Amino acid sequence: MIAFVSGPVAAVAPDSAVVEVGGVGIAVQCTPNTLSGLRVGRQAKLATSLVVREDSLTLYGFTDDDERQVFELLQTASGVGPRLAQSMLAVHSPDALRRAVATADEKALTEVPGIGKKGAQKLLLELKDRLGEPLGAPAVGRPVTSGWRDQLHAALIGLGYATREAEEAVAAVAPQAEAVEGAPQVGVLLKAALQTLNRAR
Repeated sequence: MIAFVSGPVAAVAPDSAVVEVGGVGIAVQCTPNTLSGLRVGRQAKLATSLVVREDSLTLYGFTDDDERQVFELLQTASGVGPRLAQSMLAVHSPDALRRAVATADEKALTEVPGIGKKGAQKLLLELKDRLGEPLGAPAVGRPVTSGWRDQLHAALIGLGYATREAEEAVAAVAPQAEAVEGAPQVGVLLKAALQTLNRAR
């Protein structure tokens, strides 16, 4: 079991990062929220979970131990593999998932790509006694303050885009961000920004 990786960030991609550990580049699958905090060349420490399959070994990385624990607990529900568990954490914070399960909030779970109404109902039943109570203050998803522009811009720069490209991508997704009730989620905006940049190239 690899509990964490620590070292300089060698590369950052839309869905993964490479951390140099003892001269070896370790590829780690991460959510956009986790990736937005990484910078190439800077030190990083990610809690990790190793998923072993017959044909692959995949390391998933998280900002902290709590996120990793929720990732592993989600997979105890039938039909939830590492990809879906990671998608759930890309849309909602660990506490938001705990709150959704504790309050039987189907709508929150159906916001995750790949989860329909029936799937959400099934997950609520299976996870009811597994995730525990929310730890922090009430929140929905991963709330981001009005500083979403700065966070998104920094994430794009961290992915290797030029300052001008990052600024144009932020401007392109601004209408989407402003259309959201409450605070937008940087992870969702990052995906949209990357699609905009890919079309522009």
